[in-house]
Amino acid sequence: MATTKDEIAAAYPLPVYNYRVQIGPDTIACTEVSGLSIGFETTTYKESPTASGKAGPRTLHMPAQGNPVKVTLKKGVVRQTSVKALYGWISDVKINRVEKKDLAVDLCDESGKAIIRWTVRNAFPTKLDAPTFDAKSNDAAIEQMELTGDSIEITEV
Repeated sequence: MATTKDEIAAAYPLPVYNYRVQIGPDTIACTEVSGLSIGFETTTYKESPTASGKAGPRTLHMPAQGNPVKVTLKKGVVRQTSVKALYGWISDVKINRVEKKDLAVDLCDESGKAIIRWTVRNAFPTKLDAPTFDAKSNDAAIEQMELTGDSIEITEV
């Protein structure tokens, strides 16, 4: 069992609430990031057995191409930054000028130092949802953007 500060820092998981999101050169304050998944399609091969002597085809399942990365960002609507940060990026898609950017999510320790980084390569926006408006609620206005990327790299910083 870990008893010293250094042993605890090395042995216990990091909390998920202390992270930083960077899209290209800009740091964006997000309330939630989801979809950082690595997955592969599978291909089925059937071959006739040769050495085993069993009748019928032998079925093999093998990994194929990687699945596209689908990341969802949720962030609070903030004056003078929200329209520029997310809408400005997705509005370029309408005129066929897609600017792909790398997205980095850093999981940080208690001092704010990045420990592990998830990097989504060549991400571009595919959907932007406005906040849900409700006159009976006093929740913060949260917008949501979906991104598609080529791949994810996970590194220790």
